Amino acid sequence: MEKFEVNRLIEKLTKQVSDLNNKIAPSELKVRLDELNNIMQSPTFWNDSDSATKVTKEANLLSEKIEKIEKLEKDLESVKDWLEISEERTEEWEILEEDLSNLEKVIDDFSIEILLSDEYDTNNAILEIHAGAGGTEAMDWALMIFRMYQRYANNMKYKMEILDYQQGEEAGIKSVTMLVKGDYAYGYLKAERGVHRLVRISPFDSNARRHTSFVSVEVMPEIDNSVSVEIKDEDLRVDVYRSSGAGGQSVNTTDSAVRITHIPTNIIVSCQNERSQIKNRETAMNLLKAKLIQEEIRKKEEKLANIKGELKDIAWGSQIRSYVFHPYQMVKDHRTNYETSQINDVMDGDLQDFISAYLKARG
Repeated sequence: MEKFEVNRLIEKLTKQVSDLNNKIAPSELKVRLDELNNIMQSPTFWNDSDSATKVTKEANLLSEKIEKIEKLEKDLESVKDWLEISEERTEEWEILEEDLSNLEKVIDDFSIEILLSDEYDTNNAILEIHAGAGGTEAMDWALMIFRMYQRYANNMKYKMEILDYQQGEEAGIKSVTMLVKGDYAYGYLKAERGVHRLVRISPFDSNARRHTSFVSVEVMPEIDNSVSVEIKDEDLRVDVYRSSGAGGQSVNTTDSAVRITHIPTNIIVSCQNERSQIKNRETAMNLLKAKLIQEEIRKKEEKLANIKGELKDIAWGSQIRSYVFHPYQMVKDHRTNYETSQINDVMDGDLQDFISAYLKARG
């Protein structure tokens, strides 16, 4: 990289850091952080553990944002100082270029993070995967998608807990519900909501024909007890049944699994990961709350899209992303047109570029 190119890149990064500073307003964040710190000093702070946890999480996230922007400014100044004393085509110059490349990525990642400003973006995520029509082929695709998100969670250092798992008769899965725990898990994973389409030569077809399969992915924010959602007992139908495990693992031998139907909306939730029926019911109720909240979010998004003239059909078959294994290899997001031929990387959980493109497009 020539010196003039380095200077242009530094100018670009300087502007980006300045824009970030203006967007997040560190001085305002510090005022809010001081308020939270004062609240946490109260001797009765932990009397309400749910509220205390929420305040502590907000304080930690604010501290991280302040630290990140201050570090970016400091690192950028260090690079500028180093540029003045470095000479081209030396070992120091190569280190400078590497530092600039790393700084550019950190700035880009932070730019995406601050886009996550919706009400529940910092929450954990509840992710549901359902196989579409197509029998074994679709259920195998559902299992592939499930593994993809497991690897994504691992890449992001998120924790994942399976809440409900319905195995396919011959292969794959009918459905799975999982809780993904980590900062901004919902904010990132909401980009994955929709229908995912697979095109490949079916391993289940003796004639080796090309098949198209569909899987739907639903993403909801985990809702804590501080959020009030009105659910009437008379609107619920509760069924209990025997749990089935994931691939023969964790199979309960008692009727501890719980399925709850919300009659007014026909929303159905289930949980079987706990051996206690009481705990499964509690988790299922939290899932129901999350689905009701998600329905409100969807209505707001559709209303906003109508105002903008951008409302699109979100019915089954209007896929958000296609994964083509044959006759060529490509993954393409139809909302942003971002695509890659590195399909194996994507199936190994390398989704952040797709998610970033979606969040940038939403603004």
